[in-house]
Amino acid sequence: MNSANRPGIINFLTRRRGGKRFDIADVITYAYLLTGALVMFGPVVWLVMSSFKPLAGLYEFPPTFLPYKQESVVVEGYNKPLDLYDVKLPDGTTRRLAQISQIGIGARMIDPAAPKEEPIDIRIEQRTPVRAIYFEWDNYVGAVEKFPFLTYLQNSVIVTVVATLVTLLINSMAAYALSKYEFRGRDAILLIIISTLMVPVSVIMIPAFLVIAKVGWTNNLWGLIIPGAATPTGVFLLRQYMLTIPDDLIQSARIDGASEWRIYSQIILPLTGPALAVLAIFSVMWRWNDFLWPLIVVSQSELFTLQVGLNAFQGELNQQWNYILAMTVLTLLPITIVFALLEKYITSGIATTGMK
Repeated sequence: MNSANRPGIINFLTRRRGGKRFDIADVITYAYLLTGALVMFGPVVWLVMSSFKPLAGLYEFPPTFLPYKQESVVVEGYNKPLDLYDVKLPDGTTRRLAQISQIGIGARMIDPAAPKEEPIDIRIEQRTPVRAIYFEWDNYVGAVEKFPFLTYLQNSVIVTVVATLVTLLINSMAAYALSKYEFRGRDAILLIIISTLMVPVSVIMIPAFLVIAKVGWTNNLWGLIIPGAATPTGVFLLRQYMLTIPDDLIQSARIDGASEWRIYSQIILPLTGPALAVLAIFSVMWRWNDFLWPLIVVSQSELFTLQVGLNAFQGELNQQWNYILAMTVLTLLPITIVFALLEKYITSGIATTGMK
């Protein structure tokens, strides 16, 4: 099959700078891209695969990429299934036996096909576990049963959605004023807003908490929503995009008798759609992954977001990592879906920001 008949994606991925032969630039490019893909997506894929492993499989060394489960067999005369092993006997033969018990470095085995035969005593290094790929879905079922996932999910969705809407509203209004209105001190105000990016979050956390406590928003979802509503990044991004909107369009609307609120809502916001989508993605990621601020403001478990609830779910002594990994994957799913739906706006929104 020639390249003209290949599917578009395959034809795109197999392009070569040197035509039919690989050029050194092709080798470097593909090596760079593959390395970047492994570095970025390797840990995520490993996390997903690990979430399907049984608890014992997470402590194996060396670790395995795919989830495996020890195969077992029901043997007559025994109350529970026995684990299967391939055992290398002293005569050089290999038999598949079931383990009855293990004491120290020795194990007692039995042939599952002949359970009435005399058990065989071997050293544990003579055996090899019989395993098969198995996805432990009970990790997710058990985690949801032990973990108030729906309550924490509801809190995270409320905080993320409401905070994103408030962020888009406040930042777009500020950006509109700083981009389309001429007044004394406009550039100084923008400079002050941008300069706040240099202030570490840890510096303003205690004053912000004191303000929230003063107005009675501790142990309240509004205490998680309002403090981060205005972001210097959002104001700067939207302002730069709004500068690309012709001023003549706004002047024409004013001549036609449109109010400032109507110009803002029916002209500015629709034309700023790509930049708003980019800011929405950023805001959703910020709020959904936020951990420290909700941990400080909220102390009642019924108001925990997913990130705080997941931390509390770990426990102090007994950490069930199979459940923790499963809940981590479930926590990542909503943000992944949002990113996939709005991904097409990222490139267009950022690429056109600041263009005239």
